[in-house]
Formats: sequence, C-alpha cells, structure tokens
Amino acid sequence: MSSGIFGIGVGGLEAAQAGLLTTSHNISNVNTPGYSRQTVVQATNEPQFTGAGFFGTGVRIDTVRRNYSDFIAAQVRQAQTQASQFDTYSFQISQIDNLLADPDGGLSPALDDFFSSVNAVAAHPDDIPSRQAMLSSAQTLVARFQQLDNQVQQWRDGANAQIKNTVDSINSYSQQLAQLNLQIATASGAAGGQLPNDLLDQRDALIDDLTKQVGASVVKQSDGSLNVFLANGQALVVGSQAFQLTTVRDADDSRNLQVGLQTGGSVVRFNDSTLTGGSLGGLLAFRSDALDKTESALDQIALSLAQGFNAQHRLGQDLNGNPGGDFFSLPQPAVTAAAGNGGNAEITAAISDETALTTGDYRLQFDGTNYTLTQLPDGTPQTFTSLPQTVDGIMFAQAAGTPQAGDSFVISRGGAGDIGVALGDPAAIAAAAPITTAVPVPTLTDPDAGNIGTGTISAGSVSSTFDPTLLPETITFTAPDTYEIGSSGPLTYTPGAPISYNGWTVTINGAPAAGDTFQVESNTGGTGDNRNALLLAGLQTQKLMAGGTATLQDAYSQLVGVIGSLAHGAQAGSDAQNALLSQAQQRQQSVSGVNLDEEAANLQRYQQAYQASGKVIATAATMFDTILDILNSA
Repeated sequence: MSSGIFGIGVGGLEAAQAGLLTTSHNISNVNTPGYSRQTVVQATNEPQFTGAGFFGTGVRIDTVRRNYSDFIAAQVRQAQTQASQFDTYSFQISQIDNLLADPDGGLSPALDDFFSSVNAVAAHPDDIPSRQAMLSSAQTLVARFQQLDNQVQQWRDGANAQIKNTVDSINSYSQQLAQLNLQIATASGAAGGQLPNDLLDQRDALIDDLTKQVGASVVKQSDGSLNVFLANGQALVVGSQAFQLTTVRDADDSRNLQVGLQTGGSVVRFNDSTLTGGSLGGLLAFRSDALDKTESALDQIALSLAQGFNAQHRLGQDLNGNPGGDFFSLPQPAVTAAAGNGGNAEITAAISDETALTTGDYRLQFDGTNYTLTQLPDGTPQTFTSLPQTVDGIMFAQAAGTPQAGDSFVISRGGAGDIGVALGDPAAIAAAAPITTAVPVPTLTDPDAGNIGTGTISAGSVSSTFDPTLLPETITFTAPDTYEIGSSGPLTYTPGAPISYNGWTVTINGAPAAGDTFQVESNTGGTGDNRNALLLAGLQTQKLMAGGTATLQDAYSQLVGVIGSLAHGAQAGSDAQNALLSQAQQRQQSVSGVNLDEEAANLQRYQQAYQASGKVIATAATMFDTILDILNSA
C-alpha cells in the first residue's frame, strides 16, 4: 500500500509542477501580442479495485489547453478587417476633402478671379491692362486645374504603391501561414495529437495581421491546418501551400495597378470590387469611388469651361477687327496599344468636333472582323466594320499596319491637367461682336432719308453658322407687318420676335412703316464694343454642365459635397467599426487574456498542492520506515 501512496504523491507533485510551469508561462507572456492563456487539464487515474472497493490511484495531466474561442476570434477578424478598410479609406479621402474645400487652394477662387477679369474687360473692352489681367487670370486658372490634376495623379501613384506593398505583405503572411500549418501538423502528429499551443497563437496572430491587409475567411482542417480564402473565394493558403498574388497594369487604365493571382507565367486578374476588407479593400475603394470621381469631375469642369468659352469666343471680334479664335487649348487624344497585341496596327484619334466632346477614355478592340469602341469604364459598346469612324467629336482611324484578333487600344481623352491658354496677345481677346446694326438717318444732302415708322433694331448677335462675307444685309419692310431679307420674303413681322439670317440674329420692336429699312453690317472700328465680353462673362452663371442643369460652380460645389459626404461617412464608419473591434477584443481578452491576479492565486494554489503532495510522500516514507522497524525487531 505504501508504493501506491508514493505513486499518488509523485503524481500530485508532477501535476502541481505542471500547474506552476503553465502559470509561470502565462505570467511571463502577459504582454505578448496574440498570446492565449493556457490551462493544465488534469484527470484522475484509473482506480484500483480491491475486495473493499475501488481505491484512487492519483492524478494525471491530459493536456495543456489553450483558452481560445474560434467564434470570438472570427468576430474580431471581421471587425478588424472592416475597421482597417474604413481607416484606410477615411485617411485617403480626407486628403481630397481638405484640398477641394480649401478656400484658397481649391478651384472656386480661381474660377471667381477669372470671371472677375472677364467682367473687367467687359467694363473696359479697349483697355489693354484689363485684357492682360484677363490672360493672367486665365493662366492662373489653368495652373490651378493642372495643380489639382497633378495632386490627383500623386494620390493615384501613392495608392498604387500602397497596393503593391499591401500585396507583398499578404504574400509574406501567406507563406508564413503555410509554414506554420506544416509545423503544427508535424508537431501534433509527433505528439500523438497534442496541439502546440504557442505555434497556434503565432498562426492566429498572423491571420489577424493578414485580415488587417485584406478580408479573408478561415476554414479549419482535420489535421489542425487552417485554409485561408479571400472574399472573392480565391484560396490564399491551403495546408502547407501558399498562393501568390501580384500586381499588374490595368488593361483599361494603365495608370492603375490591378491585383491578380500569379499562376505560372500568367496572371488571373481580379475585379477590384471583389477584393473587400482590410487596407487593400480601402485603397481599391478609395481609388474607384473617390479618386476616379474627383478626376472625372475636374476633367468635366475643365473641358466644359474650355469648350464653352472657346465656342463663345469664336463668335466675337478682337481689338484688331479679326474673328475670335480659341481662347483655351484642348488636348488631343492619346492612343496606347495593349502590351499583348499581336498585330502592328497604328490607331490614331483626333478631335473633329469640339462641341461634341465628352470626358472619359475609350477602349477600341478588334475581334478579327469588327471594331468595338467602348467608353470607359462601363459605356455602351459601339461596333464598326471599318475605320475611320467619328464618335463623340473624335475621329478614330487606322493609320498603318494590320490588327490581329484580340488586339486592343486605349484612347486617353485628357482632362484638367492638359488644357492651356491659347492666346498670348491681349488684343486677340474677342470682346466685341462681329456685327452692328443701323437705320437710315436724314442728312444735309438727303433730308428725306430715314425711316418713317417707330421701329427700332437691337445690336444683334451671331451663331456658329455666321458668315461675315455675306454682309452687309438689309431688312426691308414692304408693309407694316411684312418684311424681306435678301431673297427671303415676304416674311411676317412680329414685334420682339427674333429675326435670323445667315447666322446672325436681331430683334425689331415698334411699328415699322412700309419702306423702312434696317441694316446689318460688319462691325468696323468696334474697339469699345463689349457685347461678346458680356456673353463670355455670362458663362459663369450659364448652365454648361450636367446636360444644361448646372453651372461650373454648381458642378464643383457638387463635387465638394459628394467628397465631403464620402469623407464624413468613412469617418463615421471608422469610428463605428473601431468601437465594434474594441468590444470584440474585450470579449476575446475575457476568454484568452492573462489575468495577473488570477495567475497569482493559481501560483499559491499550485504551491500548496506541491507542498501537500510532498507531505504525502513524506508520510509514505514514515510508514515504510515503521514497517521496516517492525520487521527488524521481529
């Protein structure tokens, strides 16, 4: 019976020692990130049967258990990946919000200054300093557009660099996870199924780090391995195998990096919208939601301003009596052939109708028979059997070579960073209108000259179809309610109604008499004329944007409002997700965290158990000595 007591005592010592070791391990790792508290799992040995019943044979250590909840861990990872996405998105978009809303560095002050200078020319059309100030303001406005465009491109380059770095981090985590899967499976197999807790903690910490970079789901396998999948279903880690992501230039927009799966010598490209969660999801969402919207809006404002201003400026007359030309210069489209094209076709694109231009790039594809043109990112495809073709004011042509089936080309339209000021001479500003109107008046040599009715004629305006070589022209009233122009007539007269002919328009009011005439002539010596300058200044409040529903300032204010709303929403989402993350982490710590007070109590408990087991062994020794003494005295 004494040997049984010795065995029980030794088992108790070993159990207490295991408890002390585990508790010490917990205490020493109290500040180790990702560490999960460990607990010794004890069980009673098989009892020994005797005639008097079953007697206990002591304690054994079954395992050292990691205090860990897969369910809570999944909640933490979900909250973490969402928080990381919102944090990244919020930080990035706040930069755009701050720039666009800047009362000094935004576009609004430059627009206001430019149109103020146009109004100054309208007030003093023959004043050269006012004209020079208008050109200087135009240069400042163009520079502001270019500055904003450059900043957008810097943000795009920065996002691309961060996307590449994030993909590199994801690949590194994937490799480490695959290695840990192998180590855990090997260690568990060698230990008869016992799990290496510290390696499990390391793997879970790596998965937590991975979900900060990208959204991922985890599937546990029977051998203890964890398989990791992206939100789009692509496997990142399967057992001890890690799949590698990579970045390549976007086929539709070479300025962007696209994420894909490296498979041998090829890349399977992922749609950006399928990669959600983590820093990568935040960067991709920022680039497609905020950055592309900002760039597109700035391009639309710049091109609408340039096209609208040029169209009106061409209808005017400069200080030297010449017709107005383009005030702003517009970029010519640039064509880029896809890197994988098999043919040698050279595609060209040139502006043929400035008034029909839209913003955005195009993709031209050849399928072996037809050409398909699509406005990016999601325009309606148009199919042609041959080139050249003119679409949206741009003529697409094949200059040389022969395309092969599958060849594609991206046509970049250009935008805010590409416009310029076409004029350099202040006298070339077309502030005047190219026509003037007159009525015959009595003179000393002809006192009977002049109209006898009360009709009056307006100064007149011209349209894009105006032909100055067809002037002068006379409007002749054959009756109080009938008039003729050139070979046109008789026409019915309505007071105040527009009268248009050969691209010019006037209005006549009052009551002309039969025989009255009104003259439309070329504007010679009109240096003090400000009619076209007034029309140019009126473009500030004219609805040139959004299909004629918004002014330039309205469109910019809408952009500022959209970006501000996105930034506010991102910040609110970030705050909410970080609060959820904090709550989930607190729940996880309540299960897995080390409590020093509890561990101190465990030390005391295991120390007492160790001392008590030692007492059992001492008692057994005393009993054995007593038996020996009895035997020796017999």
